[in-house]
Amino acid sequence: MLILNDGDIRSLGVNWGTLADCVERALLAREAGDYAQPIKPYLRYGDPRNRIIAMPAYLGGEFDTAGIKWIASFPGNRDRGLPRAHGVIVLNRADTGEPYAILNGGMANVLRTAAVSGVVLGRYLKARPREKLRVSIIGWGPIGRAHFEMCAALYGDVIEGFTLYDIGGVDESSIPVPWRGRTAVASSWEEAYEPCDVFITCTVSSNRYIDRTPSKGSLLLHVSLRDYRAEALQDIQAVIVDDWDEVCRENTDIELLHREAGLTRQQTRSLADLVCRDALADFPPEEPVLFCPMGMAIFDLAVAGCLVKEARSAGAGIEV
Repeated sequence: MLILNDGDIRSLGVNWGTLADCVERALLAREAGDYAQPIKPYLRYGDPRNRIIAMPAYLGGEFDTAGIKWIASFPGNRDRGLPRAHGVIVLNRADTGEPYAILNGGMANVLRTAAVSGVVLGRYLKARPREKLRVSIIGWGPIGRAHFEMCAALYGDVIEGFTLYDIGGVDESSIPVPWRGRTAVASSWEEAYEPCDVFITCTVSSNRYIDRTPSKGSLLLHVSLRDYRAEALQDIQAVIVDDWDEVCRENTDIELLHREAGLTRQQTRSLADLVCRDALADFPPEEPVLFCPMGMAIFDLAVAGCLVKEARSAGAGIEV
């Protein structure tokens, strides 16, 4: 069995193109029906803000692997000087069930999340080509920083600049050096929201604060799930989700739209619709696009499997 920690994964370097391609190939396996992915159970006790989520799955096709991600989110950890999230992924051989790899830490989860957003952004730009793009990111934690890196790596040739905002401030020394001259730090979310073409929310907010409708034709990559009030989103027609059954619960903004604005599964498009059936062709260019993912375990398995292969080739990690 191979054991990888976050340092081992970082030592491999990040190839965002490979990760985004891995996510798309996993989506094709799911589209072929060659997968199993039960609804996630949420374990809660004590402080209701805390949760530990079990994400088991099987992914067939070229991946042919089973496994589980077990990820804890404890928002109060930041006050203790600890990371909010802790996760571990176990990969099992599909034919015998034998565990063959453990990825300990949050790095694989961070990479998977940004890689999925990279697929969506790629499809958005394919449907609506731009010569220049302004990207805003709200929340400058690990997920926000990974989205910055992904955007710069995959679409840096069309990105004119970034605007960043974090309620706790943004340390400008943390901005990648090549982009510092083209990155602005906003003093409010409103300042970041207004002028952008792509708006990415990567917060841990439990209080909705965005009450303004988005710019025409913009893309909202809504990674953090609970930032928008219903009035900001209820008129958007192009709503894309990764899995309606997962994302329409746990007080997400999709569930809010379902409850307060009558949004139904049939009114949304799936990530597979976007990738396999060119879903954005159904909407005029001026229509904003909202993507709300809840995170699918099959993507975790696919990305983890990719990292394990790279690690074995590079001799990274510990074999036990």
